[in-house]
Amino acid sequence: MIKIGPAGTSGLGYENGLNKCVELNLNALEVEFTHGVHMNNSTAKEIGELAKKSKIELSIHCPYFINLASTEKSKVNASKKRILDSCERGNYLNAKYIVFHAAFYQKFSKEECYSLVKKEIIDMNKVIKKNKWNVVLAPETTGKRSQFGSVDELLRLRKETKCELCIDFSHIKARDNKIDYDELFKKLKNINHLHCHFSGIEYTEKGERRHLITPENEIRELLKYIKKYNKDVTIINESPDPFGDCAKTKKLLKIFN
Repeated sequence: MIKIGPAGTSGLGYENGLNKCVELNLNALEVEFTHGVHMNNSTAKEIGELAKKSKIELSIHCPYFINLASTEKSKVNASKKRILDSCERGNYLNAKYIVFHAAFYQKFSKEECYSLVKKEIIDMNKVIKKNKWNVVLAPETTGKRSQFGSVDELLRLRKETKCELCIDFSHIKARDNKIDYDELFKKLKNINHLHCHFSGIEYTEKGERRHLITPENEIRELLKYIKKYNKDVTIINESPDPFGDCAKTKKLLKIFN
């Protein structure tokens, strides 16, 4: 099954945003805690119940201010608190996937950075289990080469910590200056459900610059490969017009059904 939905509500608020999803026949929405977790558990529960009633799958994007491999312990602890606060809200929202950009390499080697991130993921998993939160950590593929988060790093992390991952197709393209869908989907063959991000993207040799409106030909290409490899996916659109691009994706999906 292919589920499609926007990143955030484009300023509509969650009640109106969920109603907009229903209107457009979308079945997913990612709650954006971009600048902080400014939602209490009571509100999260209300939104979660409305989403369930509307048959819309929720997920969460954690705040951007996260670095699990910082040289400053206080920043690591603050990062973990932002992720765990998101996990707690996710439990009340009934949002399974808790997405975040895990770290920057900074002065560390890639292997050193990996070890630091792995340690903190394992520690957070213990907190999630202790609190019986029905969520799963999903570090995201990142769009800059200075950031931790290649496909191979996250697949290894998933294997060694039992976390999940978020595949951002546009970030992979920006990070590597290309995307080979055959190679990618072969690497992901053992994952039953893929939680994904997608949009158009502007990038340089150093990687991502900004998200763009998603070109129709790029949507067609992605859908072709999803169908080719028969993947069960949720696609969250992160373009400047996520509702418009989701509607465009739904329309193009009919061609492949």
